[in-house]
Amino acid sequence: MRFSKYIHSRLIKIYKNKSYGLHEPCFSNLEMKEIKKCIDSTFVSTAGYNTKKFEEKIKNVTKSKYCVAVVNATTGIFVSLKVLGVKKGDEVLVPTLTFIGSVNPISYCGATPHFIDLSVNNNFIDINYDKLDTYLSSIVKFKNGNSINKNTGNTIKAIVPVHLFGHPSDMSKCLLLAKKYRLKIVEDCAEALGSIFKKTHVGNFGSTGVISFNGNKIITTGGGGAIITNSKKLYKKINYICSTAKIIKDHKIFHTEVGYNYKMPSLNASLGLAQISKLSFFLKKKRSLFKKLYSIFRTDKDTQILREPLGSISNYWLQTLILNQKNRKNQRQIIKYLNNKGILARPPWQPIHTLKPYKKCPKMPLKNSLKISSSLIHVPSGASVI
Repeated sequence: MRFSKYIHSRLIKIYKNKSYGLHEPCFSNLEMKEIKKCIDSTFVSTAGYNTKKFEEKIKNVTKSKYCVAVVNATTGIFVSLKVLGVKKGDEVLVPTLTFIGSVNPISYCGATPHFIDLSVNNNFIDINYDKLDTYLSSIVKFKNGNSINKNTGNTIKAIVPVHLFGHPSDMSKCLLLAKKYRLKIVEDCAEALGSIFKKTHVGNFGSTGVISFNGNKIITTGGGGAIITNSKKLYKKINYICSTAKIIKDHKIFHTEVGYNYKMPSLNASLGLAQISKLSFFLKKKRSLFKKLYSIFRTDKDTQILREPLGSISNYWLQTLILNQKNRKNQRQIIKYLNNKGILARPPWQPIHTLKPYKKCPKMPLKNSLKISSSLIHVPSGASVI
């Protein structure tokens, strides 16, 4: 209890007895104006103009060549994997410490998640690519240009690196690993709009990158996501199957394959148009919040703040405390205490390989991810905090 009070006494310097959600959206009259304009136009569905406008805005921010706005990031990852040929009998590498939306799309394809470990280095969490390389070299045999898991007989087809809490993963190492083992890359950028790795916006390194605009993200469309890519061929295929694989000819509608009704409605996009105009402001506010937290915990031996890696720029979507080994056992107690005091803190997700649907999936040793999961506490991170 004493340590819980100590953490609270540090955080109260920032939150000042105000009650904040973990990550609340920030709205103004601008959102209402954009939504009203859309409603007045009557074009509120996927046939509306705002969806295309929003896609153009995302392209401008990310510097990607193509963008398809979709109903959520989970569908974006699913479609990305599907068009890259992931199917039944394949395995896809994915961190165990992530949101379930990174993993379920693998199952939607009929493929199997293959869980990989994370590590903490200089208060930054990322896939341990060196450890993963060693692991893969021990289980992979190459056949017909594919990496075959010697233990399961399945093809290891792709990797889904996650830019966790908005902090860029080391895409240089990811690209080298993918080249060595002939893997497709689908970047999970759900939390990372505005995050930069080596002067390039995340999502531009893999075949596709997938961004989320859920209500708790740095900008929101209510529900929604976007697939970005620099491949014209992939863009055409993704946009086509997300639009029910529809062709209109002589005023008749044809569907040439099984497609999906996944395009973002114009009404959601109208909210996004207002939100994305404030992105620079949100990024500044969130970095300012990080700096305040960092100044408080910088010299603390028991607790540190998760921060961006060298050479990267994070959007600091979710501010995260890291407890040292001695205090990991207090994680739940601290979270309960903070919530009772009006500071809505939470632990990270449960490692996916521990959940019922995924317990039997292949995995590398994951002890680091288990330790990390018990060491993290997320604290209120919305742009409205300061």
